[in-house]
Order: sequence, then structure tokens, then C-alpha cells
Amino acid sequence: MEFFAPDAIQKFVTTARFDEATLLRKDLSFPKISVITPSYNQAEFLERTLLSILNQNYPNLELIVMDGGSTDGSTDVIRKYEKYITYWVSEKDGGQTAAINAGFRKATGDWVTFQNSDDVFAPNALLTVGKAIRSFPDVSVFYGNLLMIDENDLVFEHKKQIPFWPAAQVYEGMQVFNQCMVFRRELLTRHGYLDEGFQFAFDYEICTRWSVLPEIRFRLLNDFWACFRQHQAAKSSTINHIGMEEHARIKATYATQLKSTLPEKLLFPYIRFRKLAYFLGKLDFSYFFYRLRFNRQ
Repeated sequence: MEFFAPDAIQKFVTTARFDEATLLRKDLSFPKISVITPSYNQAEFLERTLLSILNQNYPNLELIVMDGGSTDGSTDVIRKYEKYITYWVSEKDGGQTAAINAGFRKATGDWVTFQNSDDVFAPNALLTVGKAIRSFPDVSVFYGNLLMIDENDLVFEHKKQIPFWPAAQVYEGMQVFNQCMVFRRELLTRHGYLDEGFQFAFDYEICTRWSVLPEIRFRLLNDFWACFRQHQAAKSSTINHIGMEEHARIKATYATQLKSTLPEKLLFPYIRFRKLAYFLGKLDFSYFFYRLRFNRQ
């Protein structure tokens, strides 16, 4: 596999690299993708998130920013790029999940995604998705591989996924990183929006909800096209215990709707074996040994 240099993302998200004409002209021959960015007092990272979206140079982009009434200068950042933002608001909301849902309801693209204001896209992510949408018209959800970055945008871990399997989604946990997931907007109108009863695991809940519906097809795009930022103020650092409780609740709900030929006690070892077999079957020895070394650290 091709590894990203530690500073590859840093270079991409700290400088404006987009072509204004490409963003403003709107080439309707490309699928319209709506990107929702929820934000609250994340001025430290928000500009990098917005640049990672605009620097995609995706020719049919709809960018929506839902700010929860920040007091840290976030609105100054938003106004700096207001020309390229289809809709934005800064007012008190019901929290992250409610803000994303409000953004989804404003969206007009046939395809939607959300990128939190401390996470970023990697180069060419949306063009990769746009091409895949044309090539695989029966797919409902596209997802990709993830990079882990620190507060300074430096890459410190690569995470590759494997083809989607509902049993792994239910019993192991999230098989799709929300940072690199694009899906049909009609899934929301047909099957419901994010469950606002969840503070942490709303992305896991909606993907698990979709996973037990046989008509919804997931497809892996084997590219690194998004980055999760690890920092002290992130929810994964501050309310992880809530996330664990929510995950357990979601698993219990959807396990009853899943038909599996394996008993639960055999599912966990099989899920691990399936990952191993996938990378070895693809002759992806570099990633296989990379994970072995990384997990020992």
C-alpha cells in the first residue's frame, strides 16, 4: 500500500488551493454532493476543515455550515469563506446530532456527507466518490479508508477497511468511518434521520439501522480520503464512557434483527479472521505487517 507522508495532510489543509471558478461555476454533469459541517467553538480547527472541503475542487459541491452559536471567532472563519458556502447559520442548537440533521434538511444534493469541524478530507476524496457514483449506480453508501492525525495535522496512523458485512457492524462495531462516508440523501427521508437521542454513537446507529436492510448496499472505495483528528477536547477523549454505553444499546437493538448462521461466540473470532484473510488475499502484505507493528506499539 501507499503510505501518506506525516506532513501530507498538513500541506493540504493549511493553504487555499482551490480554483474559485470551479467551485462557483457548478458543473452539473457531476453528481451533486452536499457536505454538512457542524461546529461549536472549534475555531482552532474549523478553517482547516473548510479548506479540506474547498481544496477538493469538486465542481458540484454544496457546503453547509451549522454553527451552534460559537463565541471563539468561528464566525469570522466562516465569513472568510462565505462566498463558497451555500448556507450557514450561527445560533444555539440542540447539539451536534441536531445540527447535522438540520444541515441534512437544508441539503439539496442527491448525495450527502458530514465532516466535523475538527476532522478533514484528504486530497481528491470527493472526485473519487463522484466517479464511483457514476460507476456503481446501485450503491447506497460509499465509504473509504481513514488517516489519524494530531492537532498539527500530522499523520500518525493508517486505518484500512474491508468490504461491509452487517454482522461485523452489529457485533464488532462501526465498520464505516463517518469521516469518509457519502450516502444517498433519500436514505434519510425513507429510513429516518440521525437519532438525536445519541450524543456519541449516532453514526453507528444509523449505519447499523441501514445494515439490517437488504436493499441498502455499501461499497468500499479503497482510498484514504478522510482524517480523524485526535486531540484532548474531542468527544472520543471526553465522553468515551457514554459512547460505550450507547454502542451496547444499539447492538442489543439490532442484533435481534440480524440473521446470522454463526452463533455469537463464534462471530468475534470469525470477524477477526475475515480481516486477516482479506488483506492476505489481496496480497497487501505491507499493510498487514504495518498493523502488526502498530498494534504492538
